[in-house]
Amino acid sequence: MKKEIGLWIDHRKAVIVIIKDEGEEIKKITSNMEKHVRFKSSSASEKSAGEDVRDRKFGNHLNSFYDEVIAYIRDADSIQIFGPGEAKGELEKRIEHEGLKAHILAIETVDKMTDRQISAKVREHILN
Repeated sequence: MKKEIGLWIDHRKAVIVIIKDEGEEIKKITSNMEKHVRFKSSSASEKSAGEDVRDRKFGNHLNSFYDEVIAYIRDADSIQIFGPGEAKGELEKRIEHEGLKAHILAIETVDKMTDRQISAKVREHILN
């Protein structure tokens, strides 16, 4: 039984489409990321320290999000990744680190998509 996965990802959410012999399933994972936070400070060193803390928090939060996505796609026979920004490349590096790079069929830059558009794109790629 083959398990084909396509996913649309940005820093806020991942929409995972799983296609198996039995049918299709859509799973959504949200990162619960906050919007960009601005710190107010009186000096440049305070500003820099605040930004470092924010960047570390952001990075740790993203790592947890990517770990959750990877746990869900780990047993796929093939993976296609698409999305608008940097998240797809960051996820690719994490997948490579996990030893799953050979399962990646394609990585593509696309804009925002509905769940139906994502599902159609995954099916189209699998059928070709």
